[in-house]
Amino acid sequence: MIALAAPNSAGSASSSWVLVVVAVLVSGLLLAGPALRRRYPVVWWVCLGFPVVCIRVARTWRPLMAGCGLAVSRRAALMVVSGLVGSGASPPQPRVPRRGLIRPTRGGFWFLVRLLPGQVPEDFVKAAAAMAHYWGVHAVRVTAWKPGVVRVVASATDPLKAPQIPKQRGAGRLLRVVVGALETGAQWVIDLREVPHWLIVGATRSGKSTLINALVTGLARQPVALVGIDCKGGMELSLYGPRLSALATSRAQTVKLLGALVDLTLDRMTVCRAARVRNVWGLPEDERPVPIVVIVDELAELFLVASRHEKEEAQAASTALIRLAQLGAALGVFLVVAGQRVGSDLGPGVTALRAQLAGRVCHRVADPGTAEMALGDLNPDALHAAQSITPEQAGTAVLASADGWDRARSHLVSEAEAERIAAESAHLTPYVPELVTAGGGTSAGDVPSVRLERLDGDENE
Repeated sequence: MIALAAPNSAGSASSSWVLVVVAVLVSGLLLAGPALRRRYPVVWWVCLGFPVVCIRVARTWRPLMAGCGLAVSRRAALMVVSGLVGSGASPPQPRVPRRGLIRPTRGGFWFLVRLLPGQVPEDFVKAAAAMAHYWGVHAVRVTAWKPGVVRVVASATDPLKAPQIPKQRGAGRLLRVVVGALETGAQWVIDLREVPHWLIVGATRSGKSTLINALVTGLARQPVALVGIDCKGGMELSLYGPRLSALATSRAQTVKLLGALVDLTLDRMTVCRAARVRNVWGLPEDERPVPIVVIVDELAELFLVASRHEKEEAQAASTALIRLAQLGAALGVFLVVAGQRVGSDLGPGVTALRAQLAGRVCHRVADPGTAEMALGDLNPDALHAAQSITPEQAGTAVLASADGWDRARSHLVSEAEAERIAAESAHLTPYVPELVTAGGGTSAGDVPSVRLERLDGDENE
């Protein structure tokens, strides 16, 4: 008997040691939790936050689905009642949607859910707020994954409260800039190769200028030509003067500059046709023309008219912008159009231009019509989210495209920082001869139609 009991006692001793070690580790993590969460939030989330949330989701999944009306009885109501009367048995457990494996993200988690017969994704979208409250997380987003399956994404905390500015290493991939953070915790990336034209709207102090600063300073480090159109006398875009290949500060200058850009685009079309390629990216690298990014600040200044002459200029500018939007993506010309107010009351040209701008960013706006113009034709949920942005959430925006929508916040780039980066990157400003032609007279008595900044690298070194 003694010989048989010895192995069992040794096994129980080892099990006790394992329990002690586990208890010590868990206690240490709990004690160090606040400091770990403050200094290393991702490590804290993986070690403590995520396991706790997984247990909470697993334990509450069935009652939560029943409370939200997403559970289905296994038998008809009359059969259940008759069974209870006849045998006194407890009612059968209702069927709930089958949940997939919970997978962690940097600041949350996600999983897939297979819908029951008769359910649609909108049923789960309505239950998203209840899920967030029940699980004790910041927010829950539900999107359609594929027919019969939805994707549930949860954020444990608000990643837009203090987004981390990524370390810039070199110029990065051409025409791709990290401008902020998404609500999911991922980086907010504007890639002009994927979505070539963007519409950015927002009221004063909503974060629109901050986003433009983040985008332009990111592009300033890349071998691209930056062209500015700022009909408020250049008050906004003159900040980047040393890095701009051209800057128009009035409507008359804008019409001439946009005409030169349209001619340049048509010339590139001829080159591509002669080389039998469909876009400039199909040309050999040494023959590929420099990409041009056109930033238009305050679109309303281009379209508001007070006389017949101004109306003709506005129509000419509108037509040129629409042509650039239609042809530019394949020919290396990209548009970023911004404004405090964008509505159909500015004229039919605004609506036609809006249709060509596939990327949309909406900050807090002063009138619902601007949000409707920016997001209404893409996603009703995105429109509702944009209209819910409060004045205290400066920098927060809703971005939408044909692929879906997200809440995001741009990194804070001060005017002094933007001016410094523009000056440091001045040697990268490409010389575009087609834009020099748009400059008009250069004699002492003439005012150039477009103010040009030509800074050749060899001359400044």
